[in-house]
Amino acid sequence: MAVQIDYLAPRGWEPQNSDEDYLIAYFQISLKDGIPDDKFMDAAATVAAESSTGTWTVVDEGPNAGMDNAEQYRALVFDIDKKNKRFKIAYPANLFELDNMSGMLAGFAGNIGGMKAIKGMRLLDVRFPKRIVKAFPGPKFGIQGLRDLLGHYDDMDDKLRQKMPIMGTVPKPKVGRTAEQQAALARTLWTAGDNTYDFIKDDENLTSLPFNNFYDRTKLLLETQHDVENTSKNKRFTLLNATHSNFEEVVRRAEAIRDGGGRFVMLDVVVSGFGTLHSLRNEDLGLAIHAHRAMHAFMTRHQQIESGKDIVDFSISMLVLAKIYRMLGVDSLHTGSPKAKMEDYGESEIIAETISTDVVKASEKDLTLGQNWFGMKESWPVASGGLHPGVLDKVVEKLGPNIFIQLGGGVLGHPEGISRGVEAALEARKVIAAGGTVKEYVKNKPDSALAKAVELWGFEPRVVY
Repeated sequence: MAVQIDYLAPRGWEPQNSDEDYLIAYFQISLKDGIPDDKFMDAAATVAAESSTGTWTVVDEGPNAGMDNAEQYRALVFDIDKKNKRFKIAYPANLFELDNMSGMLAGFAGNIGGMKAIKGMRLLDVRFPKRIVKAFPGPKFGIQGLRDLLGHYDDMDDKLRQKMPIMGTVPKPKVGRTAEQQAALARTLWTAGDNTYDFIKDDENLTSLPFNNFYDRTKLLLETQHDVENTSKNKRFTLLNATHSNFEEVVRRAEAIRDGGGRFVMLDVVVSGFGTLHSLRNEDLGLAIHAHRAMHAFMTRHQQIESGKDIVDFSISMLVLAKIYRMLGVDSLHTGSPKAKMEDYGESEIIAETISTDVVKASEKDLTLGQNWFGMKESWPVASGGLHPGVLDKVVEKLGPNIFIQLGGGVLGHPEGISRGVEAALEARKVIAAGGTVKEYVKNKPDSALAKAVELWGFEPRVVY
């Protein structure tokens, strides 16, 4: 693994003014069986070389070889943890085209996964400098902007309003309802309880199908939304799935939502790709972008990372992707929910904080680098998976009130019907805003919709296997 330029920083070196001048990436690797541990430093240096200006061998150093620039813009390995085989790499910001996320990823997360000497690698985190953050559009609305767009409970005290998570439902079965049936479900959700339930969302599997055409669904759902809004004070929203592999069709679908008076467009951002998301945000259609993340686990899932143990797979953390999606302009992003879908405990909290806060501190315990967003608008974290009304106070305690909470089976599976499922969710939300607990509420009101939900599901999330 000869390297032509030295890609290892001197001992004790730290990048100066890193929030301005360097992109920092945090890696963990394991060496292939049979390669001794004393080759770890060589492997780390090769990661830096291959992802910046070098290659696997010594090459021509003639007058037209570009060696001066190669050395000036090289990446440097620093802050090395030999025991856990973790290290950070500092990339000069000018090594990258600042507003080209695809180009950046081809560098710091590109060919390095194919290195023959490495058995496993995880890109734990990336911290982006100011000039890169500022080169991207970020969310259109942000947290407060979206609350203002919805006129969220305008007749409510503002301090109380800020404690209210936004709640909605994905129809279950995942696919099966016609457009007419889905519109009927939306009306039931929006008119149940005190008429403050917020949204209905397409499942990721539901695009434009023979029995549920996208344009028919858009027309019927938005007509239902506006009809309900005309009879109550609260605005609602519909998350209609515009995902398509043809970008022109994505735009046509988003324009249909806009022209029908919608407020959101839903895009499955992993399968659609970074270019589609960036381009859709730059279309600036006046819509918030809701980001679903189907297929992310094929890149982000890994075996538990434990101190002193080898990793045996190749992956990138969801935290890295979440940072990228915030920069590219999503107003809401699925981040997981505590204890659901077998995710690492704590991961959803870290991601939620990172996309909804302006300055996030680094944490060695959580293997995170932190991030300064330099005033970029926030994205709403979206909690989903195994949630029901009995656990909402715990979810808000973990993730904060500025979240979307999705309740599919947790509303539609209520033992006394869908309307009572909505009532249970709304009761839980009022308990949270008032500073109470679900357990106290159901003890005092055993006949409430919330109590009936708790009888069925208890006080913990249901793990989705």
